[in-house]
Amino acid sequence: METMLSTHYNIQANEKVVLAGRDGYKQDEYVYFTISSDNREIIHMEQAALAYYLLENNYQHTAIPVASVNGDWFTEFDNRTYMVLMAQQLNHTKRGSSGLALASFHTLGSLYSFEPQQVSSYGQWKTLWIEKLEAYEKHIPIAAKETPNDYFRLVMDTLPYLIGLSENAIQYLQESERESRFDETDQGTICFNRYSDNLQKSIIWLDDIVFDHPVRDLAEYVRSLLLSNTPLEEVIAFLRDYQTERPLSIFSWRLLYARLLYPVHFFDHFDTVMRGQALEDAYFEFSSLLTIQEEYQKNLREFYNWDGLDYTSLQIPVLHWL
Repeated sequence: METMLSTHYNIQANEKVVLAGRDGYKQDEYVYFTISSDNREIIHMEQAALAYYLLENNYQHTAIPVASVNGDWFTEFDNRTYMVLMAQQLNHTKRGSSGLALASFHTLGSLYSFEPQQVSSYGQWKTLWIEKLEAYEKHIPIAAKETPNDYFRLVMDTLPYLIGLSENAIQYLQESERESRFDETDQGTICFNRYSDNLQKSIIWLDDIVFDHPVRDLAEYVRSLLLSNTPLEEVIAFLRDYQTERPLSIFSWRLLYARLLYPVHFFDHFDTVMRGQALEDAYFEFSSLLTIQEEYQKNLREFYNWDGLDYTSLQIPVLHWL
């Protein structure tokens, strides 16, 4: 990569660093990273526009793209297409509480003038969830047949449960989309692919940015907290802090519940396996997820009681089989 940076960007790296598992190349006060853009050029250009917007609005630890010496945003090198990102300032200061930080970020993101097309999932969850479920219903049995081992036997035993859970989440989402109790905080905003307190980390990565309903970030962070056995009191505190700036509508509460029901953490795990994760490691990771899932599901049984929401009088449906 040093050769590409030197030849095509006139970047003479004098130090190699690693941040968040990514190789960076430092020149003076700047750190440069490369990301693969094979067949993702349009997506990365939309993300670039969002990244520049964040940088211009005081999120100075956002990694932004830089053009080559020829003025190109993408460079062909060793039969691959790359975009180069530059980080000038790393985040070393915690932005208050995680809930307040995310609420402020969503408020800013909702003011972005144009809704992206390629990186937006706003209003598309049902379609995307169905497509993901159908893909794994098809591919997991094929993989299990081709590679009969302990891992895939465990996965096949669990697959009916995951299918049922997914179908319940999709049905709940479909019914929630008819909910009329929404407000301005339900409009689309800048989000992250899988939010895990990203705003408090050293860099906001361009290729992590998406455009979606703000509940996406709430749900994924709550999911990560529950899966890491964070005390429920801390999860509730995060949601309450967020709502001091952006109270959740009934529509948002229902979307949050639906997204937490959908077992995307299992599908993310399958994604890593399909990308070539060692099956021995995958077996222990999947077994761990199954163990944690019992407590995760138990917490979801009381979801609407977390913040004292009177779901009965508000006529919010719940799943009683959890």
